[in-house]
Amino acid sequence: LFAGADIVQWLMKNLTVEDPAEAIHMGSLIAAQGYIFPISDHVLTLKDDGTFYRFQAPYFWPSNCWEPENTDYAIYLCKRTMQNKARLELADYEAENLARLQRAFARKWEFIFMQAEAQVKIDRKKDKTERKILDSQERAFWDVHRPVSVYGVTEDCQSQSPVHMPSQPVRKTTKEDVRKQITFLNVQIDRHCLKMSKVADSLIAYSDQYIDYDPFITPAEPSNPWINDDTVFWDLETSKEPTQHRVKRWGFSIDEVLKDPVGRDQFLRFLESEFSSENLRFWLAVQDLKKQPLQDVAVRAEEIWQEFLAPGAQSAINLDSHSYEITSQNVKDPGRYTYEDAQEHIYKLMKSDSYARFLRSNAYQDLLLAKKKVPLGKDVLAPLSTS
Repeated sequence: LFAGADIVQWLMKNLTVEDPAEAIHMGSLIAAQGYIFPISDHVLTLKDDGTFYRFQAPYFWPSNCWEPENTDYAIYLCKRTMQNKARLELADYEAENLARLQRAFARKWEFIFMQAEAQVKIDRKKDKTERKILDSQERAFWDVHRPVSVYGVTEDCQSQSPVHMPSQPVRKTTKEDVRKQITFLNVQIDRHCLKMSKVADSLIAYSDQYIDYDPFITPAEPSNPWINDDTVFWDLETSKEPTQHRVKRWGFSIDEVLKDPVGRDQFLRFLESEFSSENLRFWLAVQDLKKQPLQDVAVRAEEIWQEFLAPGAQSAINLDSHSYEITSQNVKDPGRYTYEDAQEHIYKLMKSDSYARFLRSNAYQDLLLAKKKVPLGKDVLAPLSTS
């Protein structure tokens, strides 16, 4: 789940959109196509508030080119009448559509009813939470794909569907908008482009580097848990005492260190020994902020500001003036991505400086050279017991 305000903020950040109304309009277009939908109502427009939205299941995406038919819609509406009437009661326009379809398919209505009944029986076997999610996804799909205007289903009936409710008024293009568009296009022209040969070389190098970590290509040691009941491999991957195989992977990139809990702890200890742990602690705090419930975001954002960025902060981090200015403005209206620029700056600092020193440190080298005894799994012990 995510809030409409988060989508607007994400669109403005990642698509370099400065006008919130433009971001709302773009988000409404995405919702109108059925890729996201609100869970509290069935108006397929984006609201810049705390309204919760959910991603549509890929099966229902327009890109899958699934053309719905009137029989599918009839089965869906018929199924709705058999389910929880308080939660899935038909809207007025849906009840009218059902009546029209029932008249149009009078000869085959028994077949449609049987299909709907069979689907309801299957749905009742599913978990309650899963069933609610599937119901909301299916309903959102039919909010977008109304029945085509045949078999007595008229355009008047379709126009009452919530997807056709008016969205934000269209704003006239100004000179300032044109200037921003020109600036944006100039930036795109100046973007660095890579040759396909270099891209291919990078992909080959990446594949060669990770080939030992792909259990479908290189057999997992001591045994492959995907094809037997031995879970020793997974135990090793989650152990607080990392194997050489796992420590070696930390040397591939700083991302490998940060996504491994033990790697993060080792990196943090190293930074503490150099009295520069505030950078990693700030990065982790911002990651945690992105996972916070919406009602806790403002408080947590203020705590991060006071700890790392406020004048006289106890664990002050070193930001460039541009990132600090942007972050200072963002804090006035805090959200999950308030510290995105600051986090990116700190990430680059750690990647170019602290991470390189960590790989050269005695702590990392000792872990890399240490030989950890691999516990024997069931499949390893089996041959020994029979010999």
